[in-house]
Amino acid sequence: MFRNSKKPLLLIVFAILASLLFSFSTHHEYAHGQSVTNPILFGEIIDAQNTPVAGVEVLAETQGEKISSAISQPDGRYAVEFTEDIPDEVTIIYERAHFQNITISLDPDQINDLENGITVVIPKFTLERKIGPAFWIATVVFIVVLVLIAGGITHNTLAALVGASTLFAISYLGHPLNENLYIFDFAGSIQYIDWNVIFLIMGMMMYIAIVEHTGIFQWMAFIAYKTSRGKMLILLPILMLITGIASAFLDNVTTMLLMTPITVQIALSVGINPLALLMPEVMASNVIGVSTLVGTPTNILIGSYANISFNGFLQNQTPGVLMAFSGLVIYSIFIYKKDLNEAHEASETLINKLEERGKITQPDHLKKAGWIGAGMLILFIFGERIHLLPSVTAIIGATALLLWIRPNIEEMIEAVDWTTLVFFMSLFIVVGAVQEVGLISVIADWIGKLVGDSLLLAMLAITWLSAILSMVIANIPFTAAILPVVGFLSANVPGAEGKVLFFCLSIGAALGGNGSLIGASANMVTAGIADAAGYKISYTYFLKKGLPAVLITVGLAFIWLLIRFY
Repeated sequence: MFRNSKKPLLLIVFAILASLLFSFSTHHEYAHGQSVTNPILFGEIIDAQNTPVAGVEVLAETQGEKISSAISQPDGRYAVEFTEDIPDEVTIIYERAHFQNITISLDPDQINDLENGITVVIPKFTLERKIGPAFWIATVVFIVVLVLIAGGITHNTLAALVGASTLFAISYLGHPLNENLYIFDFAGSIQYIDWNVIFLIMGMMMYIAIVEHTGIFQWMAFIAYKTSRGKMLILLPILMLITGIASAFLDNVTTMLLMTPITVQIALSVGINPLALLMPEVMASNVIGVSTLVGTPTNILIGSYANISFNGFLQNQTPGVLMAFSGLVIYSIFIYKKDLNEAHEASETLINKLEERGKITQPDHLKKAGWIGAGMLILFIFGERIHLLPSVTAIIGATALLLWIRPNIEEMIEAVDWTTLVFFMSLFIVVGAVQEVGLISVIADWIGKLVGDSLLLAMLAITWLSAILSMVIANIPFTAAILPVVGFLSANVPGAEGKVLFFCLSIGAALGGNGSLIGASANMVTAGIADAAGYKISYTYFLKKGLPAVLITVGLAFIWLLIRFY
C-alpha cells in the first residue's frame, strides 16, 4: 500500500488551505457570537443518535421577514444575536440539508426577556433525518466504491477518486436541477478528512524510507536463521516475531516488502515451500501490528477518531495480542509441520549468500534513525500529557532525521506514497457523504436496537462483525465507514465509555484481515511478491489457511478484552 507514485502536492496543499480557511471562518463566527452584548437566543441541536448537528441555519423571522440568523457549530450550539428592536412575534426556523426543517414560535415571556436584554435558552431538541434522493445516491456510490475495491476491479485509489468525483458532480451539477440532489459542497467535504491521519502516515513514510535502506530487516532475518541453526520449528516463530514486532512500529506493507524476498530465499535454500514461512509471517504482521497506534492503518484511523493514544493501544491491546500471537504460532506449526519437517541443511554457499544480503549497508544512518525513533517512541507514549498529536510527533521526527542525515530531499519526498494519501483523502470524502446524508445514523440506530443496553452484545457485535466484514471488504475502508457507528454505541451503551468498543473494532478489523487475500493490504503485497517468485497464493488458498487463524486469534484477543473491560 505505502509505495512510490507521482506527487500530487498541489492537491494536498490546496486541500489543507481550504480546510484551514473554512475552520478559521467558522471559529471566528462563533467567537464573535459569544462576545456581543445584544440580546441572544441560545440553543443546542442534536440528531437521533444524540450527536451534535453542525451547519444548521437558524433563522429568526417576523411575518416572513428575516431579522437575524446564526449557524450551529460542531458542538451543536448556536447563538442568534438580535441587533434590532424585538418585534412582538418571532418565529425561529431551523434548516439544514438532509434534515427535516423545524419551525417554532417564541412565547411572550421569551420575547419579553429578549426585549430586556436577557439571554433566552431554547431547550435542546432533535432534528429528524430526511431520506431523499441524495441519501440513496450517496449510498449507491459508497457501495459501488466498496465493490470496486473488494473485487479488485480497479486500483483502490482510482475507485475512491471516482466515488468522490461522482459525489461532487451530482452535488454541483445536479443541485441546480433538483435541490434534493445536493449532498455537500467542497468545503463541507473537506471537514470529513482526518488530517491527523494524513500527516501521521506521511511522517512515518518518510522515516521508514530512510530505515528500510539501512539493511536492518535483512540482517535480522539472517540472524534469525543463524540463531535457529536452520531448524524450521524454531526459525518459524522467530521470523513471525521479528515480522510482528517490526509491524508494530512500521506499517505492515513495508514490513512485508522487506521480509518477503529474504524469506523466500531462506525457504528455497532449505528446500521447502516459501508459503510455509510467508503465510505465518503476514498473519503475524496483522496480529502484532494491532498492539500500537502506528502498527496498522486501521489503528491510525481508530486512534485519531477516538482520541486513543499510542500508550492507550499499548496498554489495552498488548496482552490480548500476545495471547492471539501464541495461538497463531501453534496453529502455524500445526498446519505447516509437514513442510517444515522436509527442510534440509543449507549449503555453505547459500549461507554465505544470506549473510552477504543480511549486512547493514548504512550503519551511520541506522544509528541516527535509532536515536530519532527512540525519541518518537517516547513522544508517542507520553505526548498525550501535553496534548501532542501523533501526527505532529511523526512530522517532527521525520524532519529531524532528514536534517541530521541530509539525504536527497527529492528522493525522500518521492518515497512518500502519495497514491495512498490520495486514497485516504478520497475515501474520507466518500464515507463523509454517507455520514452527511444519514446512512451511518441508520446503521447505528439498527445496531443500537440490536444490542440494546448490553455491553457484552455490543462487544460481540463489533468484534465479530468487523472480523467477518474485513474478510469481504478491505479493512481500511470498512474501518473508516464503521467508526461513527462505534462512536454512537460508545456514547449510548452503558459501560462502553472506556473506548472498549473501539478496541473491539481494532482487534476485529486487523485480525479479521487474515481471513482473506483482500482483507489487508499486506496480504496482497505478499501474494504479489510470492507470485513473482513462482509461488502463487490464490484467494481460496489464503481463505483455507486464514479463516481458522481468524477464529483462533480473534477469539483469544476477545477473551482478553472481556477480562480487561467487562
